[in-house]
Amino acid sequence: MTQVRVKGFKIFKDRHGKQRCYHRETGHKVDLARAPIGSAEFFAECETIRAVAEAQRAKAPKAGTLGGLIQSYFETEHYQNLAEATRRDYRKCADFLEPIRDTPTHVIDTPLIAGIHDKAAKKIGWRRANMVRTLLSEVFRYNIPKGLVSANFAKDVIPKRRPRDRAYANRPWTIEERDAVLGKAKPHVRVALALMMNTGLDPSDALRLRKDQVDDGTIWGVRGKTGEEVAIPVSPTLQAALDRMPNHKAETVLSNSRGEAWTYNGFSTVWHRFKTALEKEGLIEKGLTLKGLRHTVATTLREAGLDERRIADLLGQKTPSMARHYSRSANLADKNRETMATLEEENRRRAESVKPSQKSVKPDRNEDQP
Repeated sequence: MTQVRVKGFKIFKDRHGKQRCYHRETGHKVDLARAPIGSAEFFAECETIRAVAEAQRAKAPKAGTLGGLIQSYFETEHYQNLAEATRRDYRKCADFLEPIRDTPTHVIDTPLIAGIHDKAAKKIGWRRANMVRTLLSEVFRYNIPKGLVSANFAKDVIPKRRPRDRAYANRPWTIEERDAVLGKAKPHVRVALALMMNTGLDPSDALRLRKDQVDDGTIWGVRGKTGEEVAIPVSPTLQAALDRMPNHKAETVLSNSRGEAWTYNGFSTVWHRFKTALEKEGLIEKGLTLKGLRHTVATTLREAGLDERRIADLLGQKTPSMARHYSRSANLADKNRETMATLEEENRRRAESVKPSQKSVKPDRNEDQP
């Protein structure tokens, strides 16, 4: 019997004596039931797989180019350890730079990066342009020790400033907006919002919070974005909200309506639809964001007279020195209990002093609010 051989493909019998075939480079398998070995269909399938592999190879970034530098950075441990949202933003920036990925590294300099930055600001806005600059700075920084680039050419490029006519992103929520949202939200959404507004946790950190991270009346964790430790006391208001959380078997504190852990994209989709409906009803103003709850906590505490260091400790912001970083766990929880008590009291005072809204917000029947 003639043995068929095809360059780049492995043809063999498995342990059950059944013939198999796959492309060595890509691992793509040939369906031998549909295209038997030696048939015209078999050779056509092999040729198709080879052509696809060559096309993918042609698309891969070339060494000695901007695309090669970006791909090298994406393979570093630093990039892999970034928060999921940050990695996603960096990938979008890389997509923007795709048309110039074949730019040779020897022509890259600060004026060129400044020009790319300016063009990005016109095409995708000042904020995203600054993200492109940040990505390039990280790309150069991590490729200098590898000898792939001579300097960080993005370092001296001046970030774009927010236009004066643009509203600040993630603005604080008003008391009226908070009450309107909680009054209309479904139980599994309401408790998630209550967790964010009573802790200042970043939305992604709140959604990932595990049940075993809540112990002895304190939330113990690490900020996904910075790696900073957080020890947030559970206030009476938050505890009341958590007690009304629908039962579920997920390992996370929060769950969706199916009793499964939320994904960030899943909650964002639900939140966007919910928020849009409230805007149409005139119950909230435009510009309300989940991250704005973090700003709300910081703003409330600042206006209540707390210093920035105490607020930063509660929110898990970077500490001024490594010594303070290593000593934080010892006293962070006790100090933050005082901070949380201030937040609780200030929210209560503001809720009592606000005038009743012209539009009443009726909560779901038989459901309490946190």
